[in-house]
Amino acid sequence: MTSPDDQAFARLQPLGWQGFFEEQLSQDDRALAPLRIDAVHRARLTALSDQGQVQVTMPPRVDTADYAVGDWILVHPVTGLLTRRLDRKALLQRPADGKRPTQLVAANVDTLFIVGSCNADFNLARLERYLAFANDAGTEPVIVLTKADMAEDAEDFRRQAAGLQRGLAVVTVNAREPDAVATLKPWCGAGATVALVGSSGVGKSTLVNTLVGTGWQKQQTGSVREGDSKGRHTTTSRSLHAMTGGGWVIDTPGVRSLHLKDVGEGLDILFAEITELAPQCKFRNCTHDHEPGCAVRAAVAAGTLDPARLDRWRKLQAESSGNGGR
Repeated sequence: MTSPDDQAFARLQPLGWQGFFEEQLSQDDRALAPLRIDAVHRARLTALSDQGQVQVTMPPRVDTADYAVGDWILVHPVTGLLTRRLDRKALLQRPADGKRPTQLVAANVDTLFIVGSCNADFNLARLERYLAFANDAGTEPVIVLTKADMAEDAEDFRRQAAGLQRGLAVVTVNAREPDAVATLKPWCGAGATVALVGSSGVGKSTLVNTLVGTGWQKQQTGSVREGDSKGRHTTTSRSLHAMTGGGWVIDTPGVRSLHLKDVGEGLDILFAEITELAPQCKFRNCTHDHEPGCAVRAAVAAGTLDPARLDRWRKLQAESSGNGGR
């Protein structure tokens, strides 16, 4: 015989409920209703229960900017009044850039699909930015290269991307074809949550439309200029949508550049070959730039470390620590 708690867990699992969230509930919390935020608006939130979408009643002086699509919250079961937000398992956020505040992108994402394309928009340095972003957020990155059907050698693009990080999954798809769903199925099962990031024009919203299928209002996509493969109009808001495979997808606005800040752990994972060499340097705080006895520069001289990787590591490391620009 199953307990009421077990039954509640089973009802919420299709929405992405996991033991991580269940363990945060006190005995008093059991009287509240867990909901998952599916859209954040300027002055209101909507969320999903096992019965469907509900409007969340906001307490006074609560800022919706403190909440992200994918967050789990507890509300009063009758009034729908927001009581508290549960701790996040993962959080994607764009750091403050100049006077702009930190922008929450998505919460509790299991897998981040970093979407690029097999054409002139393919850029290793940009993909590295997104990888550091995903690593630091605590979500699994997967690079998805679209427009493979239009490339002379899609495998070459895949091979280059796969070399950016150890153990990195890289797949090539035609975002408009149903086969893309089968290719991405390992990360899109029942209860799983994925988010997509990528520059404008790479087919990100088209891929979301394919993953979600029919029966919903499709994300608006724009034409792409022939000369530079850039899109003219793409998604401008974030929302949570059910996929045909039973999981959930969060689309995000197209981002041509991503400023990084305080993502040291993400960079350590991304540039593991440099991270592992650093302890062998003569000086503990070696910048791998000019110091004598630098094991990293010695590896470059020996031909075992790509000098372009070291150059990109320096740039991102400086930017992350606040000592460099884009």
